[in-house]
Amino acid sequence: MTSDTRPGKAQPIRGFHQDEQGDWVADLACGHGQHVRHRPPWEERPWVTTQAGRAQHIGRILYCVRCEEPPANQD
Repeated sequence: MTSDTRPGKAQPIRGFHQDEQGDWVADLACGHGQHVRHRPPWEERPWVTTQAGRAQHIGRILYCVRCEEPPANQD
């Protein structure tokens, strides 16, 4: 059995929205968002460009590094 060493906490995708620049953001179960851009040749995610492609990725696991950040000091 192998250990997963990716940073962040595994979170399923619950939906998608676009940010102010029109880039797609995955809405994670934890309440955080993660950009899922298609910008070849650096980021290859052609599925994000169509509604059907995004729908097929609902439930897919992404790793949320924000879930592992320490809470902000609330002084």
